[in-house]
Amino acid sequence: MMQNRLLILATLIGGSASLFAQKPAWQPAPGHLTLPLWPNGAPGAAPNPAPEVDTTTAKDNLIAGKPLIRLGNVSSPTLTLYTPRSNNTGAAVVVFPGGGYHILAIDLEGTEVCDWLNSAGIACVLVKYRVPDSGPYPKSSAALQDSQRALGMVRAHAGEWHIDPRRIGVLGFSAGAHLAAALSTHFDRRLYDPMDAADGVSCRPDFAVIVYPGYLALAEKDFAPNPDIHVTDQTPPSFIVQAEDDPVHVENAVVYFLALKSAKVPAELHIYAGGGHGYGLRRTALPVTAWPLSVETWLRTLKVLSGSAGPDAPAK
Repeated sequence: MMQNRLLILATLIGGSASLFAQKPAWQPAPGHLTLPLWPNGAPGAAPNPAPEVDTTTAKDNLIAGKPLIRLGNVSSPTLTLYTPRSNNTGAAVVVFPGGGYHILAIDLEGTEVCDWLNSAGIACVLVKYRVPDSGPYPKSSAALQDSQRALGMVRAHAGEWHIDPRRIGVLGFSAGAHLAAALSTHFDRRLYDPMDAADGVSCRPDFAVIVYPGYLALAEKDFAPNPDIHVTDQTPPSFIVQAEDDPVHVENAVVYFLALKSAKVPAELHIYAGGGHGYGLRRTALPVTAWPLSVETWLRTLKVLSGSAGPDAPAK
């Protein structure tokens, strides 16, 4: 009898351990629509990928006194819709977390950003794009494929999701900021074979928010502009913010701004003396962390936010 009880207990413990081991490293809070970007698998997907994992350890730095989730091994990219609970303006922002194309800071530069956007009446679409080694383009096209697909899906579902298809922007941090700039300059041709109606609509963002970007200026070439990010007069209006003491180099922001200026694209550049890198929108005593308020003001100057425009109102 005792032996049987011990066997049952061991089975229960083993089953619990198995369930714990299978718990996703991150998943959206209940109540949000999540869709796979590639229902039949991502282009060039490798067989038997490693499971997603939170790579954060106890030794990793805190941001504004709080930890963050560093999500790795993303092979099944998704988008998750966060809809404003009130005052839906019809505007939407597709968000690309940063992480050096190695991991995704999925809460610091993802879900927390969606909370802020929703509070401003803006729908947020959080993209969990493939990592690691998914960029920068053209080293790998995977992340850019994911961003093109995501923007197209949002525009294709705009009516269903109460979004104005003419007021869909992108916002990215660090590598995600590079991805936002890459999409802003590589929207005319899909980097994958079209699969449905979402690939038949434009994936050009209507505006872009570029937060402490990387890969836009080449440090090894005296901070020359990255030739793979070719700005034209069709590149969307952009808001750029970075700290002068950013170890990723403030020249990334400056060089991109000058390229936009040369192409006569409306752009706004905010450079702060201090702040470093990777602060997301967690407020500290440093002025740079107030950048979201400046973005809201900028969106009003673009008439993306007007206080009265709804999902069926034209962008002014």
